[in-house]
Amino acid sequence: MSFILSGQCCKAQLTARPLQLVVTYTRRHLHASPTVAANPASVTRPGPPPTAPLPAASQYGERVDRRRRQAELIKRGQEKRTEAAKPASALKKRFWKEVHVQTQQDGAYIVHLDTRPVRNAMTKSPLQIPSSKPQLATAIALEWDLLTSAQQALRPHLIPLTSIASRAYDLALQDAAAATSKPPPDSSAPQSSTTIRDDIIKTLLPYLDTDTLLCWAPPPPRDADTTLQVVPSLRELQIASAEPIISYLTSSIWPGVHLDPGLDSGSIIPAQQPAETRDIVRGWLTGLGAWELVGLERAVLAGKSLCVGARLLCEWGESFADVRKALSGSTGAREMKRFGIEEAATACSLEVAWQTGRWGEVEDTHDVEKEDLRRQFGSAILVMGGTTI
Repeated sequence: MSFILSGQCCKAQLTARPLQLVVTYTRRHLHASPTVAANPASVTRPGPPPTAPLPAASQYGERVDRRRRQAELIKRGQEKRTEAAKPASALKKRFWKEVHVQTQQDGAYIVHLDTRPVRNAMTKSPLQIPSSKPQLATAIALEWDLLTSAQQALRPHLIPLTSIASRAYDLALQDAAAATSKPPPDSSAPQSSTTIRDDIIKTLLPYLDTDTLLCWAPPPPRDADTTLQVVPSLRELQIASAEPIISYLTSSIWPGVHLDPGLDSGSIIPAQQPAETRDIVRGWLTGLGAWELVGLERAVLAGKSLCVGARLLCEWGESFADVRKALSGSTGAREMKRFGIEEAATACSLEVAWQTGRWGEVEDTHDVEKEDLRRQFGSAILVMGGTTI
């Protein structure tokens, strides 16, 4: 008899002997094309020569070339857009040709766009720069000369010196009005509104507790492996950078003030300074001039450090010329290096410099922040300083 098992033909034969099954398999091809043997190429067959290696350009050169190409492309795009569409309003074009600084009878400087003076945004009056700040007036004129349209003047980040000078001018007018006005007959009557000076002091005082100069890295644990520690450590560098600044402030500007490190206890929440310290610093801020207080505000907001901003003000402020003369005659004053933009930026960004020195910096981030910090400190010096320094 025959069986069909899984598509295959099987035959079984019965004999006198015990049952014995004989299975016969039939091979079937699943394709009809003839079989062709492969003809592999010889492994010793020569191929094309490899391309010659090119010398790698330096990282700095690549970065400069890439930014130059990007700037050229952006400039070409702006030129094409300008040619394609003519300005639809007066704000989209520059209505002045020349920018110059004029001196008033009282010695103040006013920046003029042709015959139009640059005006204050609040009072609509011409923006007057004190006679002791010719560098600031020249820098403001340069800002306006670099603008390509009147619409750009509505963006504060394109005219930063004009914005900060307007704020200082508003504060000076407000202080002059407060000095000439008579106090209300009823002293218990509430004040009408807070002044610009009160707002600035309210903004700057909290930086005393979270000052960058006073936030030090925690010390290493006692059982830590000393072979893996970096010498000098970040904490040692921070203390070495902070001690001269703190010593100068507590001996010359804030006598009797004790500044405590904010994170020295190991907590992530900064500790508040004593109430006596806050009162002394608040009184010192209240007595500053309008231009010096606004310049200090710019420095503190840029470096996140009230101590560094105060040290910068003492070095470049006009009202601190007598303090500098008194210190110049003391012992060791000649060996003291002048505290400028580079020293202030180094003190504020010491932790960032330490980390990038170990792990490298992020392109277009750390390098941009580094230059922007120095730019803001430079603008603060222009506002708080003058010819009397």
